[in-house]
Amino acid sequence: IYVDDIIFGATNENLCQEFSKLMQDEFEMSMMGELKFFLGLQIVQSDEGVKIHQTKYTKELLQKFKMEDAKPMKTPMHPSTTLGLDEESPEVDSTMYRGMVGSLLYLTASRPDIMFSVCVCAMFQVRPKEVHLQAVKRILRYLKGTPNLGISFYRSQNFSLLGYCDADYAGDKWERKSNSGRCHFLGRCLVSWTSKRQSTIALSTCEAEYVAAGQYLTQLLWIKHQLEDYDIYESSICVSCVM
Repeated sequence: IYVDDIIFGATNENLCQEFSKLMQDEFEMSMMGELKFFLGLQIVQSDEGVKIHQTKYTKELLQKFKMEDAKPMKTPMHPSTTLGLDEESPEVDSTMYRGMVGSLLYLTASRPDIMFSVCVCAMFQVRPKEVHLQAVKRILRYLKGTPNLGISFYRSQNFSLLGYCDADYAGDKWERKSNSGRCHFLGRCLVSWTSKRQSTIALSTCEAEYVAAGQYLTQLLWIKHQLEDYDIYESSICVSCVM
């Protein structure tokens, strides 16, 4: 449920019809049929599973910021890129910059591949500089070449939880804070992903990794408890962390 928009489904078509009738008897509402579009998300349903993507939103985003004719890039950010305050770089329009970053953050709902790059650029919304704007434009150029990517949820009996987490050490060269990254799989399906700067300054690589692992396990336990609400119980969980 999102405000007055409702998604519902069931393996039994009769249950869907019964719920629809119940809601229409109580409220004035319109049925839109099979779910294909919701809040900027495009949904493709098939016998194999469900794919969620934001192709239409991506193309509109490129057009909005006049990047539809830009040269595509193969990656959202160069591995050697290190963004900081960069006092020598000229300032840019902060309103425009925030609009670009905010639009990209919404796109991460179906594009985990840009999560890290967008979160890095989001740190400089108070006084964005030209170097930060160029980093955002590179993400848009990457999207120009990959507008159709999304996430897929495959039909499967495998509900085993699997996850990965990692951290750099003092990735923020100015405040010396580290960055954590984590993702969680349910069977073959990616269900959760996060990239976030740590709130404290780690004194070693090992400490940065332990902080990342703690954040990762917190989310993992939440997912485990959610599954238990649906009578799905996991006796063991595989956790992978680079130390």
